Amino acid sequence: MPIPNDTVHAFVDYPDIPVPNAPDGPLAGLSFAVKDIYDVAGYVTGCGSPEKRAENPPAETHAPAVANLLDAGARFVGKTHTAELAFSIDGRNEHDGTPLNPAAPGRVPGGSSSGSVAAVAAGLVDFALGSDTGGSVRGPASFTGLIGLRPTYGRVDIGGIMPLAASFDTVGWFSRDIDTYNRVGAVLLGEDVEGPALASMIVGEDSFALMEGDAEREALKPAVARVERHLKSEGGLVVWSEGLDKLQTLYRTIQGYEAWRAHGPWIEARKPKLNPAVATRFAAASRVTDAEYREARADRHDAMRRVHEIVGKDRVLVIPTMPGIAPRLDAGEEEFEAFRSRAISSLAIAGLAGCPQISLPVAMVDGCPLGLSLVGPPGRDRALIAVARAVLAT
Repeated sequence: MPIPNDTVHAFVDYPDIPVPNAPDGPLAGLSFAVKDIYDVAGYVTGCGSPEKRAENPPAETHAPAVANLLDAGARFVGKTHTAELAFSIDGRNEHDGTPLNPAAPGRVPGGSSSGSVAAVAAGLVDFALGSDTGGSVRGPASFTGLIGLRPTYGRVDIGGIMPLAASFDTVGWFSRDIDTYNRVGAVLLGEDVEGPALASMIVGEDSFALMEGDAEREALKPAVARVERHLKSEGGLVVWSEGLDKLQTLYRTIQGYEAWRAHGPWIEARKPKLNPAVATRFAAASRVTDAEYREARADRHDAMRRVHEIVGKDRVLVIPTMPGIAPRLDAGEEEFEAFRSRAISSLAIAGLAGCPQISLPVAMVDGCPLGLSLVGPPGRDRALIAVARAVLAT
């Protein structure tokens, strides 16, 4: 389905199948795109894989998240490119071509929700569905200057979506402005759990220490000050005394094990021609043992307990979304992997804890966007969006 003016290569070229939406509702007048790991009735779910596109039949029903948006009056425009099998934080796809980053030409858009973020950043749609397992909404939002939330784990129905790692997979979305973000959130999130107003903030010092340099840290200082105008500052703390790289190891162990269970049998039987970086990740995933997975799952409870203690019932943890701006498209694999390691070490804080994390477009470095993140208590996603709205208004 060619999209007029798709100058950023955001959309998959599928046949144009009509997808009706309600004539009115809370999202009437808004257009949206859908990452091609979601089922949309009449469309193949291609998952960024030529083999999947060739063998998967068209979906018979919409994924619940898609159906909810259509029922709320939003208009479906098309399906967007994704990194292969959604297993990439930079968004590169050598099979289909990597979507462009309108906010940082020559740099990656972020992944795996690369097409969705490019479509919104280029103004082709009002909002777009992505997914976030290890950072696939938060990272692209930071790279392109958009708003992106990883919701509380389990908050939004993930039915009808290609799995990657079942204990981390979440539905997410992008928009350019907080009012649109809030409208979509009201539909997808429903009501928050009860709790006091989010009243205080604390800075994750070890997360800031992972940033690539002084320029990045200095760029986010004014943004942290903006948050302090709305929340009482409680200073800073070390999130994980053993080092955030330990959280990265926990995350990669659990994610790898679950990703191989989800896709390993198909990979071994189908022998697809995977992108080299994706093939390397799946090879590593295949080597995670049952014992390693059980141990990591047990250790995850300690990480979850620690992060829940930090945010409590009314506190926000403030951290950089990513350690730096988007890497260049022509960067070497060692540079990409080093960046990925830093990023996952910080992204794993909310991921392991199942907490909501929203990335805000509040800084620039060398003319490229850099996001600041707010991590809140589980189930308080809409309260977190409300804080974000106040911050962005100042």
